[in-house]
Amino acid sequence: MLIHWIQLHVLTLLTFLPAAGAFFILLLPKKEFNSIRATALGTTLVVLALNLWAYFHFQGIPDFEFQETVSWIPVFHIYYRLGVDGVSFLLILLTSFLMPIVVLSSWRDIEHRVKEFFFLMLILQTGMVGTFAALDFFLFYVFWEIMLIPMYFLIGVWGSGKRIMAAFKFVLYTMVGSVLMLIAILYGYFKTGQSFYLLDWVQASFTHQEQLWMFLAFAFAFAIKVPIFPLHTWLPDAHTEAPTAGSVILAGVLLKMGTYGFYRFAMPLFPEAVVKFGPFILTLAVIGVVYGSLVAMVQKDLKRLVAYSSVAHLGFVILGLFALNQIGVQGAVLQMLNHGLSTGALFLLVGMVYERRHTRLIADYGGIAKVVPMYAFFFVFVTLSSIGLPGLNNFVGEFMVLLGIFQAKKIFAIVAVTGVILSAVYMLWAVERVFYGKINHDANRSLKDLKWREVCVLVPLCVAMIWIGIYPQPLLKKISASTENFLKLTTRVEMVVKK
Repeated sequence: MLIHWIQLHVLTLLTFLPAAGAFFILLLPKKEFNSIRATALGTTLVVLALNLWAYFHFQGIPDFEFQETVSWIPVFHIYYRLGVDGVSFLLILLTSFLMPIVVLSSWRDIEHRVKEFFFLMLILQTGMVGTFAALDFFLFYVFWEIMLIPMYFLIGVWGSGKRIMAAFKFVLYTMVGSVLMLIAILYGYFKTGQSFYLLDWVQASFTHQEQLWMFLAFAFAFAIKVPIFPLHTWLPDAHTEAPTAGSVILAGVLLKMGTYGFYRFAMPLFPEAVVKFGPFILTLAVIGVVYGSLVAMVQKDLKRLVAYSSVAHLGFVILGLFALNQIGVQGAVLQMLNHGLSTGALFLLVGMVYERRHTRLIADYGGIAKVVPMYAFFFVFVTLSSIGLPGLNNFVGEFMVLLGIFQAKKIFAIVAVTGVILSAVYMLWAVERVFYGKINHDANRSLKDLKWREVCVLVPLCVAMIWIGIYPQPLLKKISASTENFLKLTTRVEMVVKK
């Protein structure tokens, strides 16, 4: 009976258990740091366990699974409607996987306003999971906006140096996109006979002009979030100034909101616009791959280097989605997960060394592999994952994306390959300057190697990188039906044209 009830409400539990944990934290005394941290960690572990249980019950069928529908505001035809396909389910799993890691990594890093910090982290998790699970546009928009508030405070309160400016920039960019998306949602609501339900929108007959304008409104919001060149300028500042936990969640999950938005809404709902604007967006994506790599190469700050590498990596995701073939789209989805794991791990590692030396400048290091060998091992391992070494996760994703885009548009594949080469150059060059050669700074001689808590944080990420690199088939099987559905929707205009 209990199992059946959980199965019926698993998405609600995954969404709101973190919020319940957050409000329990509010009841704890402010000085009970360990109780607050333990509550946050316990909540995220319970959510992860529930998500793993759901993984083995998720069938990977073409329809949405674990659906829940409850009338919420009947007068406006607004429903509390949740459901997941293979792609949204894996992104929720990624969120649940990263959250305990982030909480554990913040165990000692956060020493002031501890209660508020972990409260906001759990509220953020509710917003992220809800965004991936929502099938009603109103509900989706509510969760989308909920995410903004905790992230704003995480950067603005616990960030470094220019944190206020970075937090303001993050919110301003996202709000501009959100307003345009809201206008498109309201237009679609009336166009579909006052419905916010995703599947009603799929069946709606949007005219050619309506598709173009609505696609542009949605795409602008999602392009900011990805971020696609030239809308990426908020990202390096947000990453650089955010606390380590904020950077990991930003790279691991929040950036995926943009690529997920393209996959779930902008592309399937407005296929005629995809045909018209596809080449333009592909061009921006491939510029982002090369530009992000070149700018990363000249960075003096390790964190900014990783931030710009995100611009390049996410360009591959967009290339895979707009390749509009099975292997490209599957590669893009896999690359969403890979980026969350590898870049998230890199931000953790940068945060760990910053905690010891209070500097992220590459020039302040050199030769530290002799002093902190375990740290060097993990950094080099994650770097190899990030640059796509065969046998590790990014190789599979990038290879599939390149195959897909090569089938669709060869010239974009040829240019994008340079991004793979450049990423190897700037990452390995950074590794050389940080870890090898002579120790030129005396402060580096007394660096402490990783603690057991930090090893516990990194090991699960590395195991996941190896697993996806060697045996990605279980994940590809989970998303196969979803990506086939996506392709049927996005290519329907081209099919009509061919007839």
